Amino acid sequence: MDIKEIQSLIKFVAKSGASEVKLEMEDIKITIRTGAAGSYGEPTTYVQQVPMAQNQMMPSAPSAVHEELSAAETKANAEKAENDKYVTIKSPIIGTFYRKSSPEKPVFVEVGSTIKKGDVLCIIEAMKLFNDIESEISGKIVKVLVDDSSPVEFDQPLFLVDPS
Repeated sequence: MDIKEIQSLIKFVAKSGASEVKLEMEDIKITIRTGAAGSYGEPTTYVQQVPMAQNQMMPSAPSAVHEELSAAETKANAEKAENDKYVTIKSPIIGTFYRKSSPEKPVFVEVGSTIKKGDVLCIIEAMKLFNDIESEISGKIVKVLVDDSSPVEFDQPLFLVDPS
């Protein structure tokens, strides 16, 4: 299942009004949960994509992971309040964030770069698949919010764009 199919599935579930959908295939398991309305009146969507394996290990410190996620959410909310005039481009999947296609190539976008709809902004590697992340808006890159080669979560802010 590729990124476009997952994105289409998320949109379909959000529009359908279903609160939870589980999809299991031979090698992956996807759970989509929609929660209360988000800041723009749209449902908040959570996606979990887990490779199926015989011996999956449970995290040894789930409370520490939860505390880290809470701290990250608090930081993201503070930054969002500061940057209301900008559009945030978020990660559509869980994976590893790359600013360039290979180590010897230049980065896709820099702070100050002018982008248009359809331009590739970065690559996110998920389960050994490299997914081009394209801009859905035109504007100017104000800030890159993630370091190169860093892990990213679903819906994590990646870039701030000034749409004017």
